[in-house]
Parts: sequence; structure tokens; C-alpha cells
Amino acid sequence: MVDRMQRGAVEDYALGAAGDSLLRPLARYFSMLLGALLFVALAVSSSPWSGGGALAAEQINIYSFRQEVLLRPLLDEFTARTGIEVKLVSTKADVLLERLRREGENSPADILLTADAGRLYRAKQAGVLQPVGSVEIERLIPAQYRDADGYWFGLSLRARPIMYAKGRVDPATVQTYAALAEPAMKDRVCVRSSSNIYNQSMLAAMIAHDGVAATEAWAKGLVANFARQPSGGDRDQIRAVAAGACDVAIANTYYLARLATSNEAKDRAAARAVAIAWPDQDGWGTHVNVSGAGVTRSAKNKANAIRLIEFLAGDEAQKIYASTMYEYPLRAGIPLAPVVADWGAFKADQLDLTVLGANNAEALRLADRAGWR
Repeated sequence: MVDRMQRGAVEDYALGAAGDSLLRPLARYFSMLLGALLFVALAVSSSPWSGGGALAAEQINIYSFRQEVLLRPLLDEFTARTGIEVKLVSTKADVLLERLRREGENSPADILLTADAGRLYRAKQAGVLQPVGSVEIERLIPAQYRDADGYWFGLSLRARPIMYAKGRVDPATVQTYAALAEPAMKDRVCVRSSSNIYNQSMLAAMIAHDGVAATEAWAKGLVANFARQPSGGDRDQIRAVAAGACDVAIANTYYLARLATSNEAKDRAAARAVAIAWPDQDGWGTHVNVSGAGVTRSAKNKANAIRLIEFLAGDEAQKIYASTMYEYPLRAGIPLAPVVADWGAFKADQLDLTVLGANNAEALRLADRAGWR
């Protein structure tokens, strides 16, 4: 808010200049106008985007779940090509969604960049995104990886296979997700909490393929085979397999790649102790998800925001995604990072990812009934 002393000073000056004449009402009006202008000036100067002018035509403001250090190579390349400056606020995905809800039309953000189709679906349902049409986006992004109404678009693929301990697990025994719920896996499985959106989306995909009853039966079998109560993130599950706390885990592949390329010797050793089994290659394929983006409802730089999404879906940006973030590109023909290429090709589930959001509530209820906390 405008400081009362500042506003009072403006009014006192205007009234003093008018003295006791009939001009006092007019002076009071102008004092109110000056106060309003002062409010706007202070609001803009205190904004985190104000350094380059949040409403500047050649700028884009992003709310991002990803740290700037990971995104900056992509954004710098876009700026070099277009001259459009990109500013970033990074924090947790759920925090960003709540912030957009709270800010409403006053939000400075032009793009929401987040992980998982389930979260992108939530953003659409929350009314913080707007639909956009782009022939280029539709050409570059396969239909199953984008919202049919144009509210969000996948930008990179994330695979969630089974990871197992070399030497302790016969890979032939973990060729399906169903195998993890079999009695032979008793006390051998590590996985993070069902409160994590990645696991919720995996359950949502299973519901789409197999129905609620079959997926719930699988989840109960999985819980019965836990080597420990779920805790930590995907890297923690991989480290637990390497350390012998469990024999198999479910995790996103880029976490294994980050361990394999870490500066820490113990992380590289953990990665060497673990291998990937691509499940359900004779069925619907390995579960995949996306990181993605949508143009916010409040976007002041909509045209530039669309240009950035088009760029991120293009070949050059897809190469950067693959080489620096260790995720899979949206299309075939884009070179993978060497550590990722070494894992070999796999059949990915071709499910329309919109269902991951549509089935999210049922997945949460199912996990609770199964005792997956």
C-alpha cells in the first residue's frame, strides 16, 4: 500500500497551494489523482519483475518448478535468437499453482512451467491457464502429449521404469509392473510416497488401462512387498537399491542419469550398481509423463509466450533438454545424452496424458485404500 505519510504529503501540498479559495475541492481531487499515481509507481517498483519492465513487449515472465540453473541454457538460446528477455521465478510446483490462483489477473507470469501432466491438468482446472492455438506447436508436439483444448503442452518426456540391483535380481523377473506385486518380491520393493504426483499419475495410467479394481489389487500387492515405509525422493530409492536396503525400485530415469554423472563418487557408484528394466514391452509399454508449459490466463506477453513454447518444442531446444536434463525428447531423431542412450530403446505407453489428471482423484483414493501412504 501507499505509505499514508507519502499520500498525506501529496494532499497537504495540493491543499496548501490552493489556500482557502474555492479551488480547494479541485485541489483535493488532484491530490487523490496524484496519490493513485504514486500507488501505481510504488507497486511497479516493488515488483520482482520490475527490473526490466514486467509489461515490456519484448519480455516473458515464467513461473517455473525448475531451478534456473537447469533452464538458463534454453532461455539464453531463445533470447539470443529473438532478443526477447526471459525472467524466471522458481519454486515448488504446488506453490506456483497456489500463487497463480491468489494473484489472479494481476499475476505478472506469462507462462507456467511445471512437471507432470497431472499438475498441468490441475492448472487447467484451476482456471489459471488460457487456451492458445499454434500450428507450429501442433506440428511439433504429438497429440497425446498436449491438451486437446490448447491449455498445456508437453515439452520433454519422462520415463518411470523399474530399477533393479545388478547381481541380486534376475531382470527376467521384473519385466512387468505386475511383477512387483507378486509374492516373490516380498520385502524387496522401494518406492516413494503416493503423495508424490509421479506415483499418482502412474496409478492413473494403470486405471485407464486396467480399471480401478485391478489397479487397487496391484497397489495392495505392491504395499505388501515394501522393504520399508516410503520416504525420500526417486534418488533415495535408487540409492537404497544400491545399498541393499531393497532390490527393486520405481523411479524416473533422469534421476539415475544425474547420479551417474554426479561429481560425487558415491553417487556414481550407486548408479553403477543399478540397471533398468523396461516394463510391459509386450503390453501397453513403460509409463511416461511430461514436463510441460501453459500460457497463463493473466499473460501480458501472450504472443512472446507462444513463441517460447514453440522454441522449446523445436529440435534445438529438444537437444538441450536431452543433453542437459537427461529427459527424452518429444520426437524421434533427436540425439540422447550418452548415459541415456546406453540404456537402449524402449516402447513407451501411448496413452493420452490428459487421463492422468482426469483419473488423479481416483488414484489418490485407491492408494489410500491400499495403504500406500
